[in-house]
Parts: sequence; structure tokens; C-alpha cells
Amino acid sequence: MKKFYIINSNYYDEISKRLLKGAENYCNKNKIDYYVVDVDGALEIPSAINIINENIANRIDGVLIHSDNVGYIALGCVIKGETSHYDIVTNQSAYGLTELAISKNIILGNSILTVDDYDQAMERSKDDETNKAYHAAKACSRLIDIQNGKI
Repeated sequence: MKKFYIINSNYYDEISKRLLKGAENYCNKNKIDYYVVDVDGALEIPSAINIINENIANRIDGVLIHSDNVGYIALGCVIKGETSHYDIVTNQSAYGLTELAISKNIILGNSILTVDDYDQAMERSKDDETNKAYHAAKACSRLIDIQNGKI
């Protein structure tokens, strides 16, 4: 049975709730167990995933053996502002997630929205199958299938 840890940055509360609903809809539709972990911002998501992953991994002779059928979904929203903070947050959060996925072989779906304005975030977090978190959960599920040889 698949299990997802949904790491939810709730900086923009309304967008966060909408994204979370999209991920939950996918999980419920596909009978996937999930746990929600809230963090303050997008930069905290990679750290939270790393901590959880370390805590749930088994160790055999000091080597980490990751649990089968476990995936992570990163949810958040970064809206462009008047400073360079947007660039730092978008680049560093994406880099952190990619680094984790590749270096630690972590199954991960990314739905950190990077948008110009609030309306774009609302459009990408609709209550239907176009919701970007729904797609991140679907991508995460597919990666687990690939890991299990279901190519």
C-alpha cells in the first residue's frame, strides 16, 4: 500500500487549503494513505522531507534502507513580489527538492506554485483534476509504480 507525506507550506492559507484538497482528492480516489505536515514556507519543505525521511528509514548495518511505497508531495505557493526574495525562494526550494530526490532516491511530487499573482495561484488550485497538487500526487504515485517495476 502506498503512503504519502504531504508537506504543506501554509504561507498563503487559502491557496494552501486548495492545493491540499487537490492532493487529498487524488489520494482518496486511489486509496492512498497520507499524512499532512504543515510548515511555514516553501524553503522549509526540503528540510521537513529530509527529517521525515531520515526518521522513517530503516538502518541495516548503518546504511539507510528506505521504506517501500513511500512518497512525498511538496505543496506551496510563491507569488512574485517587488524584491528578489521570489527568485531566492523559488530557486532554492526547487534545488532542495531536486537534490533530495536524486541524492537520496526519494520519491517526490512537486506542487510549489511559482506565480506572478494571486489570480494565477487560484487558477492552478481549482477544485478539480486541473489542480496542480492533484497532478503532483499523481506523479508521485507513478514514480512509486516505476520504482516497483511497473513500467
